[in-house]
Amino acid sequence: MSVRVKSSCNSLAKGRPRRPIQPVDTNLQSYDRTDPFTAFNVLRKLLAGLVSRIGGCQYKLTPQEHKLSIHLLSIVEPFVGLSPSQRTITQQPTEILDAIVYHLDSKRDLLALGLTCRRLHGIVFPRHYDYRIIRCKVSSIRVWNHLVVHKSLARNVRRLEILDERSSGHEFIPRGILTSDTDLESTDDELGMHVKQERYLVAALLKMTALQSFIWSCNHSPMCIDDVWPTLMKFQSLREVEINDNLVFSGSRREEGASEPTTKARMLDLKNVSLRATKHSYGSTKNPDLIRIFNLLNQCPILESLSVGYDRPNGIGYSNPLADNFFLCGRWPLLRTLVLTNLNCTYNQGREVASTFFLAHPNLEVLHIDIGFHVPNPGGGIGKGLIEFAPNSLPRLRELKSNMEVINAILQCPCDQPRPLETLKGVKFSSLPVTHGTLLANLAKHGGELRRVELAGWNEMDDLKRMFECWPKLTWLDLGRRANVFGMSNVNKPNPNVANVVSYSIALPFPLLIIVESCHQRSNGPHSSRVSQN
Repeated sequence: MSVRVKSSCNSLAKGRPRRPIQPVDTNLQSYDRTDPFTAFNVLRKLLAGLVSRIGGCQYKLTPQEHKLSIHLLSIVEPFVGLSPSQRTITQQPTEILDAIVYHLDSKRDLLALGLTCRRLHGIVFPRHYDYRIIRCKVSSIRVWNHLVVHKSLARNVRRLEILDERSSGHEFIPRGILTSDTDLESTDDELGMHVKQERYLVAALLKMTALQSFIWSCNHSPMCIDDVWPTLMKFQSLREVEINDNLVFSGSRREEGASEPTTKARMLDLKNVSLRATKHSYGSTKNPDLIRIFNLLNQCPILESLSVGYDRPNGIGYSNPLADNFFLCGRWPLLRTLVLTNLNCTYNQGREVASTFFLAHPNLEVLHIDIGFHVPNPGGGIGKGLIEFAPNSLPRLRELKSNMEVINAILQCPCDQPRPLETLKGVKFSSLPVTHGTLLANLAKHGGELRRVELAGWNEMDDLKRMFECWPKLTWLDLGRRANVFGMSNVNKPNPNVANVVSYSIALPFPLLIIVESCHQRSNGPHSSRVSQN
């Protein structure tokens, strides 16, 4: 009985057809290296199909299948085994990881990388995160000594900010050197103390080989940027320099009879420079000039952004520096942003060299200009907005901030192609109506692309309505201060503009988002209001 059943089962097994094995794709590009499960299943399928082959082909792989099996093994291998893969970044030596982190400049990126695992946390935070930005005073000799001793940490500094000695700003100092060292910072001679500070600062700067941004705001100190600039000239990685010091607007400290070096080093990566004076009287002079500034800028041939501003101290006898030589000799072909504040020029030569300067810089896109000209009259007064722009000047101008006369001169200057002017700042509608009419006529011709307008002042609502007709694409409007009928600003009175918010919204004919600001204090003072209209 059992024999017959067994034979019947064998006969059924012999009569059942075998299931055909599907072929395996031998194209190596069809398998993703990040998907080990698919690679493992294909490899198992390939090996299982060797038994069903007939004759001498049994248990033999073709050359294409052999190459495919090696490729699949290389995909599966890093994901199997008892020990972790040697290809992960955390298994690299500390020196290699430190060299990798060295190429990250942003503290935000360093924070994200340091929080990934404990291994990278021990490298990012002690050696890089606290050293990317250092902000302290010149008198912090302990910081400079720390950077001089630890050269590998000094090379991780990307931004250095030197604060003023009287500043109450927050300092950024690595956590390991917060305590002061009396042996370094104590001295009996005050003049010797400043020499000591300068020596340690210069020595620390020499170790910061990857410095990219340098900010100098040390005004209340006998030190000057002239003492630090020769050291900065050695950094080819420096991209941004900001100097806030009155001494840069004084005469050159070069001794009489001393000859200038025949060859000057050039900073080929420096693109952004800002040179400004402070309102403090320390270090200021009655007759400021731009000799030092021009000598500094002459060594920066690829400037893209330049800002020169002078704040005249309160007192009698102070004057603004003359910019004739600056316009005459300054040439930066790649200059795109230019900010000039509180500078003077002579009436005859200054107008000509200024016109030539703007014609020689066709790449300017942002221009903020506040320049006065000595008018040749017995009173010796100073007039503004007397630049005569040559044809085709400023063809790429996108943002303009100046007084009404300069804006009219630029808009009236002929150009082969229309200027892409989008932002207009500094317009004050509180002077003669004749000037208003000229500006409105120019804006009607060239103000069709304006999207942002920031007024310095206005008087009547009718002036605003006439302006709105010239700006069909306006998306941002800052009204600034409103003057009374006598041209005086209502600073000490309750804000009269809050009651006129509805009038503003009615006067705005734009379908896009309009933000209207009317305030006596430009920085969100007590009398301010905002209106949003969709």
